[in-house]
Amino acid sequence: MNKKEEEGIFTRYNLKWVFFISIWTFIMSIIVSVITENLVTNLDIVAAFIVLIVIILIGIIFDIIGIAVTTAEEKPFHAMAANKVEEAKFAIKLVRNAGQVSNFCNDVIGDISGILSGAAGTTIIYKLMNRYSLVDGTVLTIIITSLIAAFTVGGKAFGKSIALFNYERIIYSIAKILNLIEKRLGIDIFPNKKKNKK
Repeated sequence: MNKKEEEGIFTRYNLKWVFFISIWTFIMSIIVSVITENLVTNLDIVAAFIVLIVIILIGIIFDIIGIAVTTAEEKPFHAMAANKVEEAKFAIKLVRNAGQVSNFCNDVIGDISGILSGAAGTTIIYKLMNRYSLVDGTVLTIIITSLIAAFTVGGKAFGKSIALFNYERIIYSIAKILNLIEKRLGIDIFPNKKKNKK
C-alpha cells in the first residue's frame, strides 16, 4: 500500500476524528462521572431523582440534534445565507459535518448519559434501601432500572419524530447558539468544509 492509498483510507474513515473523539470521550466521561456521582451522593432522594431526570433529558435532546443534522439538507440554509441571515453559515456547517455532529450527539453524549443515568439510579436505589431499611433491593433495582430504560427509550423515540419533522428549526436554533458562542467567545467550533463532489 503506497502513501497516497494510506492517506485515502485515513481521510475516508476519518481516523483522526475517531482517535480524537475516543480520547476526549474517555476524559469527559471520567470528569462528568465523578461530578455526577458526588452530586447525587450528597443530595436527598428527591433532588437525586431530579438530577437523574435531567441526565436522561440531556441524552434525549442531543439525540434529537444528532438525528436532525443527519436528516437535513443544505438547500434551505443556502437560501437563508443569500438573505444575509448570519446563523445560516453555522447551519450549513452543521449539515456538512453531519457525521461528526451525529457521532458526538448520539454516541458520545448518548452513551455518557446512559452510563450516568445508570450510576445515578444505583445511588438512588442505595439511598432508598437505607432510608426504608430494605435488606433485599432486587425488586427495587428492577423497578428503577426499568423506569430509566423506559423513559430513555420512550423519550428518544418521541424525540426522533420531533427531529424528523422539525429538523430545520432545530438546526437553526443550534446555529444561533453557535453564532452567539463565536461572537462572545471568538470560538469557531466547525472549520470551513467544502461539500464533497461526486
